[in-house]
Amino acid sequence: MASNRHLGRIVALQTLYEYEFRTQSEDKTVDVEEILARNLERYKKSIDDTSFVNVIVDGVIKNQDDLDGKLQPIAPDWPLTQVARVDRTILRIGLYELLHSGDKVPPKVAINEAVELAKAFGSDNSSKFINGVLGTAYRTLVEEQTDDISA
Repeated sequence: MASNRHLGRIVALQTLYEYEFRTQSEDKTVDVEEILARNLERYKKSIDDTSFVNVIVDGVIKNQDDLDGKLQPIAPDWPLTQVARVDRTILRIGLYELLHSGDKVPPKVAINEAVELAKAFGSDNSSKFINGVLGTAYRTLVEEQTDDISA
């Protein structure tokens, strides 16, 4: 199941990356559902839980402004517009999972999966950057929320 979800995250990354690229290129025909369906079709024999991929893609798109607003103060030296698109997309996926999937995905798994995506698809320093930002996000956004609720 774990490798199935890992592949699902790769498909989500590919989908979100293409969607952002085409949107920023002012492609009027861009349709995230079409992109996702095409990407899922490629791996239909390997991914059983397509709803997991759908939740990530839909969640990141619907919460993108909120995710970006939470990420920017964590890495103030790196404006999100200057972060490589693949790293920015991985950060959004990781933060979305930390904030919205904690009941299904343990925080350490969400961070580790994001780091693995960065190792596979990012630059040489991407995995350290992703790990640092998401580790800080976990401590400041997730642990503080948990502390506030239990207080």
